[in-house]
Amino acid sequence: MKKFLIVGLGNIGEKYHNTRHNIGFKIADAFVKEHGGSFETEKLGDIAKLKIKGKPVIVLKPNTYMNLSGKAVKYWMQKENIQVENVLVITDDLNIDFGKIRIKGKGSSGGHNGLKDIQDTFNTGAYPRFRFGVGAEYRKGKQVDYVLGEWNADEESAMIERIPFSVNAVTSFITAGLANTMNEFNGK
Repeated sequence: MKKFLIVGLGNIGEKYHNTRHNIGFKIADAFVKEHGGSFETEKLGDIAKLKIKGKPVIVLKPNTYMNLSGKAVKYWMQKENIQVENVLVITDDLNIDFGKIRIKGKGSSGGHNGLKDIQDTFNTGAYPRFRFGVGAEYRKGKQVDYVLGEWNADEESAMIERIPFSVNAVTSFITAGLANTMNEFNGK
C-alpha cells in the first residue's frame, strides 16, 4: 500500500512560532489535528502517524531548521520506504499573493532555502510541493525580516478560512492524487 509523507517546513523555537516562514508547520499542525493525530518528537523532527481512507500517512515537522530540511525528509522517506511522488512539502512563498496556494509536482526552489536543501539532497526538483502565498509586502532588502515577521491582523483573520482550505488540499493530495488536487485548489 502507498504511504505518504507530508512535510511542513518551518523553524523550531517559540520565537518563530507565528511567523510567515512557519506556515508549513501551521498547516501540518492543523492537518494532524483535523485527522485526530498528535505529534511526537523522534529523530530529526516531530512526527505524526495517521491513516486517511486506509492510507498510511507520516507528517513531519523537521527540527533541523529550514535551511537543512533535506536531511530530515530523506531520513523519513528511507525509514518509511516512501516514494518521492508520495511526498508533499508545504512551505511559504513570497511570489504568491497572501493566502493563495500553488501545488506542483516539480519545479525550482524559487529562492526558498528549505526547498533548495531538499532539492540538493534529492538531486532533483521533481517532488510535489505546496506553496502558501505570504505576499511580498516588504521594502527592498527586508525580505528576511518579512518572512521571519509575524502575521498582521488582517492575515491572522484570513487564516481562519485559509488554513482549513489548505488542510483540505493536503487531504486531497492523499485521497485524490496530485493532478486532481492541482486542478481543484491551485490559485484559489
